[in-house]
Amino acid sequence: MLTYRDPVFMDSDDARPIRIIAEYLEPLGRFRAERIKDTIVFFGSARLQQDGPLGNYYEAARELARQITVWSRSLPDPGQFVVCSGGGGGIMEAANRGASEGGGRTIGLNIGLPHEQRPNAYITPGLSFEFHYFFMRKLWFAHLARALVVFPGGFGTLDELMEMLTLAQTQKLDRALPVVLFGSAYWREIINFDALVKHGMIAREDLELFRFADTPQAAMQMLQAVLPPGPTAAATPDFANSRTAG
Repeated sequence: MLTYRDPVFMDSDDARPIRIIAEYLEPLGRFRAERIKDTIVFFGSARLQQDGPLGNYYEAARELARQITVWSRSLPDPGQFVVCSGGGGGIMEAANRGASEGGGRTIGLNIGLPHEQRPNAYITPGLSFEFHYFFMRKLWFAHLARALVVFPGGFGTLDELMEMLTLAQTQKLDRALPVVLFGSAYWREIINFDALVKHGMIAREDLELFRFADTPQAAMQMLQAVLPPGPTAAATPDFANSRTAG
């Protein structure tokens, strides 16, 4: 049997580097084939359901994703600003659902977990991905993102938000990454940003890395104000590369 067809070897510790690189190369090939230029990424809790006590967030994410997609489809480059989520339920489902209702393609970067995480029904066929490694999934969130919209969430959402803010703060990406925190009351209660400044943990100017929005219309205006609407000459996909990488 050829080594790369041996399931015992491919699942072994020795083959871990092969599995990792596969989670880079397989999405790369599909994004190129689908001519996906870049994305607007939605983060938020899988537990925020449409019929739950915080269903207003679900509907807001759905409507914002729809508006983004309608706007994106009006631009000269159809591969720009494709809505991308973590592929699961809750806010992720709402984002993919709204983009689908807007008549566009939409991406799901799913992760295999014991609970909560199953691909939702609104992801465009061919653009649903299943990751084993969190860090490879995060790479693809960052690699294509032109903006980030973060709805209320728990550990996973906080982890994703802080990683993206750290990349922006340390200028590790070669382009700006606008961040919209949706639900100002939630975010100001969960994270005391002013206390981080007060204690010298971040600089005052780091608060300019993100903005708050409380309606889909306000978030949409923020995004349109900072995102270039014209076609780009960059290759497809349009990677946000590290400033220190060759």
